[in-house]
Amino acid sequence: MLNSEQVHRVYLDELGDICSLPLWVAAMVLTTVKEEEVPQQARYLLSRTRTELSLSGSRAIIEIVTTIMTYRFEQLSRVEIEAMLDITLKETRVYREIKEEGRQQEAVNFVTRLLSKRFGELPQELRSLVLGLPLPILEELGEALLDFTSMADLQAWLEARIN
Repeated sequence: MLNSEQVHRVYLDELGDICSLPLWVAAMVLTTVKEEEVPQQARYLLSRTRTELSLSGSRAIIEIVTTIMTYRFEQLSRVEIEAMLDITLKETRVYREIKEEGRQQEAVNFVTRLLSKRFGELPQELRSLVLGLPLPILEELGEALLDFTSMADLQAWLEARIN
């Protein structure tokens, strides 16, 4: 099938210069650009995006470009990537997801420490349940555990929220 007339292979690195490509294609070609040229090409795409697209369309391209840059330069900090691109990553989906994961992990650590202090080492089953709770439920648990007097209270609370 790959050798048939119906399939045409397209290689990103053979599509040409980013400046002459449609934005959506140019964003994908950014993944193939030499590392030393990537920052300049990414800034160019971001600038072009702001002038050529509506706000909703530009957000999608900005997300793609910043995601590519974050993965291509994973050794750099958020601040360094922001400086490289002259953009604030706080508004991007990647940043929001990472921040949310951080909040989730902090809540899990805090609640499990409080539970361990109150009841001693938690059984693995309960620990696993707590680790799997979404952030809003973890926050509720953090408040509710102040009223718990036994491990049975914790178990009952978890069963009521999970079922």
